[in-house]
Amino acid sequence: MTEVNIPLHAIKGRGSATRIAHRFEKHARDPYDDGWGTMQEATGEVPRIETQVVMEDARSAISQNDSPDIFFDYGLNPYRGCEHGCVYCYARPTHSYLNLSPGLDFETKIIAKRNIAQVLRDDLGKRSYVPKLLNIGSATDCYQPVERELRLTRGVIEVLQAARHPFSLVTKSSGVERDLDLIVPMAADRLAAVYVTITTLDGELARKLEPRAAAPHRRLRTIERLAAEGVPVGVSVAPQIPFVNDDMEQVLTAAWQAGARTAFYTVIRLPWEVAPIFREWLELHYPQRAARIMARVHEMRGGKDYDSDFASRMKGAGLWADLIRQRFEKTCHRLGLNRQRVELDLSQFRPPGASGQGSLF
Repeated sequence: MTEVNIPLHAIKGRGSATRIAHRFEKHARDPYDDGWGTMQEATGEVPRIETQVVMEDARSAISQNDSPDIFFDYGLNPYRGCEHGCVYCYARPTHSYLNLSPGLDFETKIIAKRNIAQVLRDDLGKRSYVPKLLNIGSATDCYQPVERELRLTRGVIEVLQAARHPFSLVTKSSGVERDLDLIVPMAADRLAAVYVTITTLDGELARKLEPRAAAPHRRLRTIERLAAEGVPVGVSVAPQIPFVNDDMEQVLTAAWQAGARTAFYTVIRLPWEVAPIFREWLELHYPQRAARIMARVHEMRGGKDYDSDFASRMKGAGLWADLIRQRFEKTCHRLGLNRQRVELDLSQFRPPGASGQGSLF
């Protein structure tokens, strides 16, 4: 019997096109047409894939970070997986530990930590707890679509507000505006800062790269709203992908005009399964320049898909990485970005009581 390879098709509203096998699987299976006409992909008809939300009871809320190239000490993620579907997301391989695919499963099977607020309250109340810089959304967007219903991120911020614990958060969603009633007064007391990621101003490209995140122009409006309310707001122009999103200067300028006063960037990271997922995406959307793009990625990563060296994993190395760095630094200098560092105040922290209420004194 002659096997017929089934051509891949981009799935509307999804970053990945397949449920790529994770690195712990013993067997990998490739689809093929057996002649019975059961494969919808054979005709180019791709079935709609619904998002599933699975509830989980978390045992801890805070993860410690000892990586020298990351600005925060603690991370907190109310969800595992992210419906935004950003094809380049470095967190995709975490779904492998759940025996799920870092491809479609990462963006269609979302794990919600339903007790995260109570667990956080318990963690903050421990005598051994030492307040340090905490970031919400380091491995998943804390304002992805399911947050509108579950409100887990809001519950976390309510706990942090009661404990006077400072935090930062990174998001691609305008959903953060819902919680301004909590964030604004905390920001006034140097207890909150928000960073909005804008990878490109090109709406068509953004729909391919990060299909269910807010549109670029909507994220600019979110920056404008945050700044108008007095919240320290920065912009992340990450990741930088050679020959894909080449409008860094325009993004930084638009973010500055909207009210952002700090900025940072990283270059694309392709650890573990992210590399084949990104290659698949390139072949679907930019086949003519796929080899050229990967050649530049390898140039920044010592000839590999990914280099985990703390000295270079965020910014890359080599001539191309230097060019990106120079473009970023010169644009920030011209605009006035990063002239003042956002300093959050750890001294105001007061541990929650056993009942979950803050101390009166």
